Amino acid sequence: MTRCGQEYLEGLRDGREIWIDGERVKDVTAHPAFRSTAASFAGLHDLADDPAHRPVLVQGGVRRAYAVPRSYEDLVARRQAFRTTAEASYGYLGRTPDYMAAGAAGFAAAPDVFTGGTFDGAEHALAFHRRLAEGDLHAAFTLGNPDGGEDDRTLRVVAERDGGIVVRGAKTVGTGAVFADEILVGTIEPLAPDDTAHALTFSVRPDAPGLKLISRTSYEERSRSVFDHPLSSRYDENDAMLVCEDVFVPWERVLTYRDPVATGAIWWQTPAYLNFVHQSATRFWTKLEFLTGLAILITRSHGTEQLPPVVQAVGRLLGMVAQAKAFVLAAEASYEEVDGGRGGVRPGQEISHAQRIMAGELYPRAVQDIKLLAGGALVQLPASGRDLLHPELGPLVRRYFGTPGHPAEDRVKLLKLAWDALGSEFAGRHEQYERFYHGAPHVYLTMQTRAGAAERCESLAQACLDGYGLGTTR
Repeated sequence: MTRCGQEYLEGLRDGREIWIDGERVKDVTAHPAFRSTAASFAGLHDLADDPAHRPVLVQGGVRRAYAVPRSYEDLVARRQAFRTTAEASYGYLGRTPDYMAAGAAGFAAAPDVFTGGTFDGAEHALAFHRRLAEGDLHAAFTLGNPDGGEDDRTLRVVAERDGGIVVRGAKTVGTGAVFADEILVGTIEPLAPDDTAHALTFSVRPDAPGLKLISRTSYEERSRSVFDHPLSSRYDENDAMLVCEDVFVPWERVLTYRDPVATGAIWWQTPAYLNFVHQSATRFWTKLEFLTGLAILITRSHGTEQLPPVVQAVGRLLGMVAQAKAFVLAAEASYEEVDGGRGGVRPGQEISHAQRIMAGELYPRAVQDIKLLAGGALVQLPASGRDLLHPELGPLVRRYFGTPGHPAEDRVKLLKLAWDALGSEFAGRHEQYERFYHGAPHVYLTMQTRAGAAERCESLAQACLDGYGLGTTR
């Protein structure tokens, strides 16, 4: 069954220990650093109950993202659900409930990967998927380690008990973790064969005793109003460091344990990671559509939309949108069977890995191109929408900030949105986020070398070489 938004918000009031600016947050749904974004996530839960969207978002009573796709048509249906969710935040909420839902479905498609030499987590992985799906839970994950390499700061097992394990240390970049019902903790980086202490994956509730989430700066809290900061005031999904101080994890929530091979394999030998890319690539496509639409509106408000260089710049942006769309459609069309078809299908690996390269390189270019189209108007804006309402200042603002056919209030509103998307601290976070969404370049470029058709490329070039010699005539 799906939950409504109010049920989701009530679930967040569980006493979880969140810290920001030296303050412990008593209620994430009421604190000015988080409340509006929590409401935006709640709106996504309500979206699934909307009769207009439910057929797209829900399958068999649960979110479609939890279903293991069995065909190309299933992949298309899942992408349509991803698109509906992404459009609700214009692509700015990345770790929406369907993100980890798709990952959990990837685990369920190939549970045997969780069976290691000394620990069998296959049933636990299936239970994880079932628990999230049936409870319509919003899960997040944190997989990174503190900078400086693995040491005693990195999360590890420190004790075993009859009912579970005790973990201590930290994991980083828990995007959306403060808004989650559960947090999956693990590692996606390769581990040394003897590094069993760090080789574990488990799911934990945010209210577990000893667990702390240390939040970065909240752009939502710094926003002055929705008019002045329309994106950061509502869609700041936050990033937090997870710190465990002797947190107890029951065995049934442990998915891999003291097994470096299985701990890494659950991401690469199940469809989980490719499912993540399917969701994020769809969201990226949606986000580029939004930004390109913003660029078109800006050029119209400037009165420059017919200038040849502007037409060409907009054409370039529309080409970027088409590229983003093409990667999604191509990954679906090049789908691959999982476990001989027993685990359904997954998006094509080669195209999915290539999308990571494209997105990280394309996003900064798109932002730069739109900034050039916007020009100096982005930096010469009234400090606040309140200026438009002031009895003395308002008439001046309305006179001097409008353009023919574009009243000052509409134009200021548009440019405030553009600044929030392109030049604010929130915008800077998103540019960095898209650059490193799937890891550092040295990681995903190496993966592309392995996943790409390197042998075919080499053989085609070699065939040309083999087709002639010193004595070959024309």
